Amino acid sequence: MTPKGEQSRGAVRSAHGPSAAGGATLEERITGALVGAAVGDALGGPVEGYSPDQILQRHGGRVHGVVGPWHGDDWRTARPLAPYHKGDGHVTDDTLMTHALVRVYARVRDHLDAYALADHLVPDLMTNPRWIPELEAEALPLHRVFLAEKWLVARLHYGHADPREAGVGNIVNCGAAMYMAPVGLVNAADARAAYAEALDVAGAHQSSYGREAAGVFAAGVAAACAPGATADSVVTACLSLAKDGTRAAIDRVCEVAARHSDFESALAPLRQAVAPYDTVGPDYRSPSLGARRPSRLHAIEELPVALGMLTVAGGGFRETVLGAVNYGRDCDSIATMAGALAGALGSPVPEDWAKTVAEASRLDLWEPARTLTGVAREVFAADVRRRRAHERAFAAMGGAECSD
Repeated sequence: MTPKGEQSRGAVRSAHGPSAAGGATLEERITGALVGAAVGDALGGPVEGYSPDQILQRHGGRVHGVVGPWHGDDWRTARPLAPYHKGDGHVTDDTLMTHALVRVYARVRDHLDAYALADHLVPDLMTNPRWIPELEAEALPLHRVFLAEKWLVARLHYGHADPREAGVGNIVNCGAAMYMAPVGLVNAADARAAYAEALDVAGAHQSSYGREAAGVFAAGVAAACAPGATADSVVTACLSLAKDGTRAAIDRVCEVAARHSDFESALAPLRQAVAPYDTVGPDYRSPSLGARRPSRLHAIEELPVALGMLTVAGGGFRETVLGAVNYGRDCDSIATMAGALAGALGSPVPEDWAKTVAEASRLDLWEPARTLTGVAREVFAADVRRRRAHERAFAAMGGAECSD
């Protein structure tokens, strides 16, 4: 960020007040992030794929909470969304994948790598029927996820690819990034460790800037968990780790976002800022010929915009998520990331939104947070033991003084 951008972000933060509850506990931050991600996902689902102008016209104004399907009662047959019931508080595949990754952590109870996806996530998607809100039925999660996620099964289960390289050849989109919040939460307050772990995990799913975004998003969530964290410190942490087009896109979008204090005025400018890095093009439903192909110059659209809305709102959950939702395009994933970031900062998730989404989706949104909090504590304790053992070994070689 330029000095001017830093000053502008500080002004926005001051105008909105503190963005984080500095005293929020680990459990509160994990709960805020996971429940917040699910709420953002559910709010964004029914307007996914449309422009801010189309959303404005369809709803007679901006979306300010849970809304019904775009096509009303015709959702079962209306293209291109059929047969999915998007709206009415139903979460999408973003939340299904996030909860699936939490279940992997619950089994492994340690840091994950690409092999963990092959050994645990893929069987979970293939063999365990679960309630799928958008289908209003029990089904295998594999039957709901997008082709970019079905790739995991094709490559790892049927293709027997090396998990560390299985993501090569897949569509480059936000598929891996959208469910990486648990990686950031297990590495709470350690952005660098979250980045490295997410890059390893995401290698089974994606390559290029899709994999990079997964690492940076996890890092942002981890940074948001640190006591005293703000929207500004989250962006700074992301910029310190991001590479190539992903870094350039975040830098540019957040620089523009710092000039705005409400999401309405920021909608068009943020799209203009990210457009040079986005490969999809102006018509989201008709991607350009070069869309979603590997590149060092480009970035996914979702993460920079989520960070931009976090900046506009000064980290406040409601405005961050509503900005992401009303941005349109891939707004369920944008709002999933935005909700996770704002929730991890400690900004409260509106209780009425969370209750509505949980009831409509027939999911316990709080149980995954309780599970992951326990795992995070176990992993931290194991990390301390491993670090102390390394310190003793290093000191025994005359490398350093051992503090113990």
